[in-house]
Formats: sequence, structure tokens, C-alpha cells
Amino acid sequence: MFTTLLICVIAFALIFDFINGFHDAANSIATVVSTKVLSPLSAVIWAAFFNFVAYWIFELKVADTVAKTVKPQHIDLVVVLAGLTAAIIWNLITWWQGIPSSSSHTLIGGFAGAGAAHAGSLHAINVAAVLPVVYFIVLAPVIGMMLSYIISVISLHLCKRANPSKVDKLFRRLQLLSSAAYSLGHGGNDAQKVMGIIAAAMLSQNMIVDIRHLPEWVPLACYSAIAAGTMIGGWRIVKTMGQKITKLSPFEGFSAETAGALTLFGTQHFKIPVSTTHTITGSIIGVGVTKRISAVRWGVTLQLIWAWVLTIPVSAGLAALLFYIFSLFLY
Repeated sequence: MFTTLLICVIAFALIFDFINGFHDAANSIATVVSTKVLSPLSAVIWAAFFNFVAYWIFELKVADTVAKTVKPQHIDLVVVLAGLTAAIIWNLITWWQGIPSSSSHTLIGGFAGAGAAHAGSLHAINVAAVLPVVYFIVLAPVIGMMLSYIISVISLHLCKRANPSKVDKLFRRLQLLSSAAYSLGHGGNDAQKVMGIIAAAMLSQNMIVDIRHLPEWVPLACYSAIAAGTMIGGWRIVKTMGQKITKLSPFEGFSAETAGALTLFGTQHFKIPVSTTHTITGSIIGVGVTKRISAVRWGVTLQLIWAWVLTIPVSAGLAALLFYIFSLFLY
């Protein structure tokens, strides 16, 4: 039977997923909007559709990793609720400020912080699950940057004798495919993290024996929530991602999105929850560097990096505080 608290946890998880959709809509649509290949409305519909289609493509590998962030004996509904609440607060703050921080890292940081508070020790955190996430704070944007640089150089070489107007027209069409691929990766990566949180809550109540027995309505609800959030759009962050880091052409947008999609597909295969925000930011920087180093606005980039560094510890600290407050009323 569903308890009232479990219903609240699931509701908060879906609210987080919805916020994740409009917070991270920039990841899926910033490049395709800034190059004017699609209008903002068309772009969010396009991205939301492929966010949802990801349900039928990816296995629940990322969800399984997130569910194991905290050791099972230290997980209960109050822990999950505190972690989700902290993640929602951080996402709303960074969205309001137009900072494309990682929804993935705030969720994992919040879950870990609440689990540690519950146990009274950092030993509650499953280091084997969390360490790859920490590594990929650096690796995801670097991989995206390297791939986008390589794709850009190859594309430039292949098109160097072609008519510029024909090249622009070609890459406008190709960018539809690359943005669709990136949206698939976004949906397959980010919605699964919330599935992992819901699975952890259900496991703590002995409602399921493992994540493979997650009820069908859970992934459907998560993919629907993130797609709905993407439909709303996050225009503050779109402006940062699509205009402030570097100026993009359709050719550059295609290179960035393709690199981002390849990075997300690869990390999903290896069960590593990565930040779609970090990935596409690195990819955009990579195409900017192909023009010249000064084409990238490094001041803006440095501000983003500070937000990335702070997300996990701030979310963990906030979740620990919220756990102590919630425990006064819910135990």
C-alpha cells in the first residue's frame, strides 16, 4: 500500500523531473534555436518528443547507478524527500539566475547529503557509485569538447571547396538530426536519474526487489514529466548557452550537438550519470575553439565552472539541513 509520505516523495520526484526539463531545455534546444534552424516553440516540441522517445531506446542503467548512491540500510523516505527538496531548491535558484548548473549533480549531491545526515557519517555514501559521477564533472565537458573539435575539423575539411550557401543549407538539415540525437541522450540520461530516486524509495519500503521490477508507470511518468518541462522551456538558460559562450552557425551547432549526443550515449552505456549541461557546454566550447581561442567568452565559462564545482557540496549541505528539519516532524 502507498503511504502518504511515499506519495509525497513520488510527487516531489516528478516535480523535480519537470523542473529538470525546463531547467535543462537549454541543453536540448539552445544550439538549434541560436542558429535559427528552428523557432523556440518548434524546438521545444522537437526536443520534448525525443526526450519521451528515449523511453523505448535506453535500458535503466543510469537509474540503477543513482538508486545506489546511498547504501540501502541508510535510505528511507525522509532521506529521499530531503534530497529531492534540496535539488529542487538549487535548480530553481540557478534557473532564476540563468546559470546552467547540473540537475544530475544536484540530485545526486542532495541524495548523498541526506543519506549521510541520516547515518551521521559519510560512510553511508556508496563511493563506488558516486566517484565516477565526480570524475565526469571534468571528463564529460572535456570529452564533449574534444569530440566537437574533431567533428568540426573533419567537417571543415570535407566542405572546404563547397559553396558556403549550400553548406549552410546542408547543416541546417543535419542539425535537425543532431538535435534529435542530443534530445534522445538528454531524455535517456536525465529522466532515468529520477527513476533511480523513485526506485530507491520503493526499495526502502520493500515494494520492489530491484530496479528491474520498477512498475511500468514510473518510467512513463518520468519521461512524460521531463518532456512536459522541456515543452515549457528555460529561456534564461537558453540565452546563456546559445549566445553568451560563443556565436554559433548551423555547422557549429551540428558539431556541438553530435559530440554531446555521442558523449551521452557512451556514458549511458557504461551506467555513468553525467551532466547534460556540462556535456553540451564543453561541446560548444570545442566548436568555438576551432575558430580561435578568443571566440570563446572565457569569463562566462569560468562562472559556469564555479557553479559546477559548488553544485554537489551545496546540494549535499542543504539536503542534510533539510533532513534534520524534516526528521523533527516525520519520525
